[in-house]
Amino acid sequence: MRRYQGWLFVIAAALLASGCGKTADQKQTASGSDVGATQNVATQEIQKPCPKTDTPEAAVRVFLDAVRTGNDEQAAAMISSIARQKTAALTGNITPPASETAKFSIGKVEYIGADGARVASIWSDVDEEGQSHSDQAVWVLRKEAEGWRVAGVAAMVFPGEDPLIFNFEDPEDMRRKQQEVRSRLEHEAEAGAQENLQAEQKEKTGDGVRR
Repeated sequence: MRRYQGWLFVIAAALLASGCGKTADQKQTASGSDVGATQNVATQEIQKPCPKTDTPEAAVRVFLDAVRTGNDEQAAAMISSIARQKTAALTGNITPPASETAKFSIGKVEYIGADGARVASIWSDVDEEGQSHSDQAVWVLRKEAEGWRVAGVAAMVFPGEDPLIFNFEDPEDMRRKQQEVRSRLEHEAEAGAQENLQAEQKEKTGDGVRR
């Protein structure tokens, strides 16, 4: 289950509630010069800056680097405007953990019409046991006013099977797929543990008979 966990957090980065276009409230207080004047409080909306990305590969690079370093706001800023609107009401507790050992590389770029693209990438990291592993993914992007933005990803989750497509603009479907993958991996882990237990018991029984 550890192998998929890394990509699960990368995908969950799109569900951050903060990001480009979100606003923050700033209160300004002004006191009148007359005696007994009341305070006037005004609320201003402050736009968070969006990084300008002129190419699909640049957008993926900014997004993955934000995930690697744990920059939640930057990661959220790099998803498409539709994805931000759809996920604005979701909780912001699913932040991807930063990783000092993670690396990534950008691969082939395929343009789809004038405002669409697919970008291949490889994400490499080291697990808790010190074993290195690499995962491939293809990011789906859309060209918007502020530049290219990530709309989804196709990730190879189970060897020998077709990649799973996670649509950032359909958070409910993405969550359903995440849960299905978690359930399947947990089931496989339980089955594997049971097989190991049976093998150990069989070995102990065999030793007792020989003695």
